[in-house]
Amino acid sequence: MNTSSNNNDTLCVVPPAASLEGFASLTVPVYRASTIVFPNAAAYRSRAARSPDGYTYGLAGTPTTRTLESQLAEIHSAARSIIVPSGQAAITTVMLALLKRGDHVLITDNVYPPVKLFARTILHSFGVDVEYFDPTRLADLEAKIRPGATKLVWVESPGSTTMEICDIPAIAARCRKSGALLGCDNTWATGLLCKPLSLGIDIVAEAITKYAGGHSDILLGAIILDDLDLYARFRAALGALGVGTSPDDCSHALRGIQTMALRIRHSGALSEQFAERLEASGFKVLHPCLPSFSGHALWRRDFAGCSGVFSLLLEGVDTGKVDCALDQLRTFAIGASWGGTRSIVAPMVVAGERHAMPASEDVSYIRISIGLESAEDLWRDIERMSDVLLG
Repeated sequence: MNTSSNNNDTLCVVPPAASLEGFASLTVPVYRASTIVFPNAAAYRSRAARSPDGYTYGLAGTPTTRTLESQLAEIHSAARSIIVPSGQAAITTVMLALLKRGDHVLITDNVYPPVKLFARTILHSFGVDVEYFDPTRLADLEAKIRPGATKLVWVESPGSTTMEICDIPAIAARCRKSGALLGCDNTWATGLLCKPLSLGIDIVAEAITKYAGGHSDILLGAIILDDLDLYARFRAALGALGVGTSPDDCSHALRGIQTMALRIRHSGALSEQFAERLEASGFKVLHPCLPSFSGHALWRRDFAGCSGVFSLLLEGVDTGKVDCALDQLRTFAIGASWGGTRSIVAPMVVAGERHAMPASEDVSYIRISIGLESAEDLWRDIERMSDVLLG
C-alpha cells in the first residue's frame, strides 16, 4: 500500500511496500491476517462471491493455510482439503454440517472415543439418532443402515486402540445403495499409506496434530474430499461457527510434512519389527502387518504400509501390574496422542465404550507409538516392561 502522507502518525502505521523481485525462499511465508484489504469498495461489497476458495477475512484462511490445504489434497489425490483446529474438529464439523434433527448416523464402534462423547451429548441434544455398528461384520451394518434416513456412516480404519481393519470398498457399496455418505478417520495411515477416497470414501478426516505436525507441538485437523458442493457446505459451516486456524500452526505443519514420509517409513518399519518380536515373546499383538492379525489381508490390499502405532492386548492383567510395567520405561514417554518424534505408550481400556462389539472388563490394552529414538534403547525399554507383564 502506498501513502503520500508526510505525517509521522500515518507513516508509523502504513509501511512502504518491499520489492519481492529476485527473492525466492524455499519456505512458505507465514501470512497472519484478520482484515483482508480490498482494492476498492465494489470488490468489498461483492466479497461473498470469493467464497469458498477466495480470501475474505482471516478466519477463512490465508495463503499459508491454503498452501497446507493444497499440499494435503495433493497427497490424497483429492480436489480439496480444509484445515480445522484439530482432528476431532474435522469429524465434528462434518457431522454438524450434515446432520439435523431426525437424521440417523451410524458410527463404527471402535471409533476415537471423543467422537462418541460428541455423539451422546451434542448430536443427541440436536435430535440426531445415533447408532453404533461392528465394522468387521457387514451384516451388522446392513441390519442397521436405514435407506433414506441414514445420512452418514463413519468409520475408522484401523480402529482406535483395537486396530481393526474394515472392508472400506464393501461398506462404501452399501452406503451408496442406501444413499448415505461415508466418512473415514485416516489418521493412522495418512494419505501416504492409504487414500480412502479411491476406496469409495466420500469424506476423509485426519488429525494433522500427529504425523503431519510430527513434533507433538501443534493441534490441527483436516477434512479432505472431492465433492465441491460438500466442500462449500463445510466452509460455510466453519464460517458460521467462527472457526479458524492459526497460520503459525499451519506453518509448523508445512515444515513437519517435509519429513513425514521419512518418519513414517522409519517408524513403520520399526513397529513391524517390534510387533514380530513381541508376538514371539508371547504377547497378543494387534498390528496389521502380522499374518495372525484378523485384518491382515484387508491391510495388504488397501494400504501401502504401516505407520508406527500398534497395541498390545492384555487379558487378566490388573491395573497395578500394568502401571508398574509402564513405570519401568526410560526412553518411551507415557501420554496421549502419537505420531511425533518421541515414542509414546498409553494404557487403554475400551470395555465401557463398546456398544456393538464384544468387550471384556478383563481386557486392557497398551497402545504403542514408535518415534525416532535409538531402536536399541526402545527395545531395552520394551524388555523392562515385558519382564513385569510376563513375570
